[in-house]
Amino acid sequence: MKTPISMLLLLSRACMILFFGILLVSCEKDASQNNDVAYLGGEIVNPKDDFVVLTKSDSKLVDTLKLDKRNRFIYKFDSLTSGLYLFKLHAADGFEHQMVLLEPNDSIMLRLNTMEFDESLVFTGHGAKKNNYLIELFLESEIDDKKVLGFSQLPPKEFETKVDSIKESKLKKLKDFSVKNTVSKRFVDLVEANINYDYYLSKEVYPFVNYSTNERKIIESLPEDFYAFRKDIDYNHSSIKDYFPYYSFLRHHFENLALTKHFKESNDSIFNRKCLNYNLTRLDYIDSLVKSDNIKNSLLMNTAIEFISDNKNVKDYDTFLKSFNSKCSNKDQKEYLTNTINALKGLKPGNTLPNIKVFDINGNEKRLGQLMNHKPTVIYFWRQSYLRHFQESHEKVKELEKKYPEINFVAINAYENHVPAWQEHLKLYKYDKTNEFLFENPTEGKQSLAIYPINKVILVNKRGQIINPHTNMFSIHFENQLLEALNP
Repeated sequence: MKTPISMLLLLSRACMILFFGILLVSCEKDASQNNDVAYLGGEIVNPKDDFVVLTKSDSKLVDTLKLDKRNRFIYKFDSLTSGLYLFKLHAADGFEHQMVLLEPNDSIMLRLNTMEFDESLVFTGHGAKKNNYLIELFLESEIDDKKVLGFSQLPPKEFETKVDSIKESKLKKLKDFSVKNTVSKRFVDLVEANINYDYYLSKEVYPFVNYSTNERKIIESLPEDFYAFRKDIDYNHSSIKDYFPYYSFLRHHFENLALTKHFKESNDSIFNRKCLNYNLTRLDYIDSLVKSDNIKNSLLMNTAIEFISDNKNVKDYDTFLKSFNSKCSNKDQKEYLTNTINALKGLKPGNTLPNIKVFDINGNEKRLGQLMNHKPTVIYFWRQSYLRHFQESHEKVKELEKKYPEINFVAINAYENHVPAWQEHLKLYKYDKTNEFLFENPTEGKQSLAIYPINKVILVNKRGQIINPHTNMFSIHFENQLLEALNP
């Protein structure tokens, strides 16, 4: 008689639990003999690759962890530096990542399903409770963010009452957890930072998401103590600089500071991301308030990329670049921004595209200028780790090709240079490969065409001259641009 499938699943799960149990006992025994030892391991359900990337929260690579034939991994820290670590792997919608707090003597096992990354993630072992708490807090915050968006349509005082209540509820939950469990000061500080900076972020974004009036009137209507929390901000909290609530807060905080000052010095009433003076003010605030080079350079670079993506007026670029270079201490970032701005200057309407080398699906080398086929051409970009964008952009092109057969649509994988993996990826999703290409040198290609963000599209005429160097196929104006390309 055959064993029922349900029984097989139960036996499989029991074996997994037994395996983890034996492994945890062994790890905990080893860890107890050396205060600096810790373990991190786990099982990945439905893996898309056979590895997990582990980094420290300061973005330093720890190791690439190979999955065994049962999709499990284990890593031993012989001399652990306590703090947040990030594990990253290929999931259903591209690469996903999550944080884990590791401290000496931890022996933590994780289990997750790539189809439901955050929702399925669970930790077991010594050190698991604090990390399960952090995951629950993360998921709870995602729900609260939607609530806060709704609260943001309320008057300031009512909005404050709502977000204060959320904050106090989370702090009480932390206090109760700390009473029932033995927790470190590092853990408590981390959770408090999460709660506080999430709360601060809610108040910083309020003027930007309240739709009752323009930003100037909203800012001028705020109670005097609305931003009283700003006296408690730590602008140099390096140990959590990559923690989403903290970094997201800093970005919006400097936007808010700069906009408030911009309104005082101009007659503008509406938030304009493209404005040069506003963005120069953002750079000034970051430079004056942040002392940590890592945090400062990251915020400066983020501001720079946003500015050159939003502002198509190349006349503003040199002024911005001069200010950026005087404040940024990262040589590579300064060089990257300089090269990107020079590339953008060369991508002006009327210019021809740089003659970059690409490969077609059969490995034949071509030049970018050869891909136009004497038709107006849409060039769009993708990368394998952004699976959702890859699928959505290709589905959109299938729709547009039916409506505009006179237009040529060219797709370029802008981030990978491994031809077999690229070919296999396209084969898996069964899209037409006729107009699929791969940069011979991704770094040169991304730089020369200033590919940021990934959903950027370049529109050229049948002579290969640029019509629009930075458009978006999902814009409501895009089809009008296609019609103009067909009828110049």
